[in-house]
Amino acid sequence: MNETKTLFDVIRGNFGHFAALILLVAAALAVTYVAEKTARKKDLQENGHAEGIFSIRKIAIIGVFSAIAFVLMFLEFPLPFAPSFYKFDFSDIPALIGGFAAGPMVGVMIEFVKVALNILIQGTTSGFVGEIANFVVGAAFILPATIIYRFKKTRKVALISCLTGTLCIAVAGALLNAFFLLPAYAVMFGSGIDGFIGMGAAINPAITNITTFCLFAVAPFNLLKGAVDSLITFLVYKQLSPILKAEQMAPSRKTVKA
Repeated sequence: MNETKTLFDVIRGNFGHFAALILLVAAALAVTYVAEKTARKKDLQENGHAEGIFSIRKIAIIGVFSAIAFVLMFLEFPLPFAPSFYKFDFSDIPALIGGFAAGPMVGVMIEFVKVALNILIQGTTSGFVGEIANFVVGAAFILPATIIYRFKKTRKVALISCLTGTLCIAVAGALLNAFFLLPAYAVMFGSGIDGFIGMGAAINPAITNITTFCLFAVAPFNLLKGAVDSLITFLVYKQLSPILKAEQMAPSRKTVKA
């Protein structure tokens, strides 16, 4: 009941921001769907066959990699240049690997299921604010990277994809914190945004307001997260790719109509 009241308090105090965040979730799913449909048409034109958006192979990847991502959420730790409530984890890596192997829809669904599992098993201490934001920021990283790679699968394009995703997560994370997360948490805990800025200033004196907080704490945090996730994906994807794409090699079982 307390969590429900907290959620209502957050919505009431930040209704515009909350509604915008829900729209961002819907927009991420819509962009993913359009990208997948476009890529499937390209596959049909070039190869005469295209794998379904939710084929058996893709559903299996979503299930397995969502479970791995959920477990990785528990392996979290703070970074010295950001307040301790920002925790670094590796849970976006399974979504990036799955997205590279099976398309952006799979990557985004891994992010979605990961967050849903966390809510179902762990509950929420943030009135769902942190969980929704986790999905949006994760999607900001996974979507551009996997969409770019979906249309041209080369090592060079994979590098460009990861660099683009890393820049996107840094920008999206900073904007999300500035315009939604920090104001929402300020309402939730009744501490005011100045309390968070003070925590940042204790680590870095250059942090004096919400802009410098996002510039010197949030953006570097997400830049490092995107870079590390990309590096690990590069190291392991080549070994996993043949296994993840095994069923896709049998077009007779996967040929579908547009």
